[in-house]
Amino acid sequence: MVKKDTPTGRTVAQNRRARYDYSIEDTIEAGLVLTGSEVKSLRQSQASINEAYAGSDQGMLTLFNANIPEFFQAGRFNHEPKRPRRLLVHRRERDRLLGLIQREGMTLVPLSLYFNARGIAKLQLGLAKGKRKSDKRETEKKRDWQRDKARIMRDRG
Repeated sequence: MVKKDTPTGRTVAQNRRARYDYSIEDTIEAGLVLTGSEVKSLRQSQASINEAYAGSDQGMLTLFNANIPEFFQAGRFNHEPKRPRRLLVHRRERDRLLGLIQREGMTLVPLSLYFNARGIAKLQLGLAKGKRKSDKRETEKKRDWQRDKARIMRDRG
């Protein structure tokens, strides 16, 4: 699902499944190191972060398995669609996140990929813990009840 023109800019891709599979403890905004053809492909709203995750690669924070398809007009100057991409965060934040991943078994899950108000590509990461099956059922029950409650209130009023 792609949203256009959100308050922070223009959303390119969202990972809607992440909030169902994980309980999000904290969110972080990170920059991305991209090539020109990747930015042009993102401007056409062509990206998928559904199976992506962030982790450590030689002490740096890196985004793995994010799919940004080739920009066909780039010709021979194109990029590899699923290459690992470096994430740009402050050193203290990077060290804190990598420590939480290693010590407490948390996961960095990309939640959305967007362009900010200045036109720079940003990635919203969620510091997450995996949900058990019972937690997922509980979340689904709450969501269904909220939907039914809204429907009842709408019919009465």
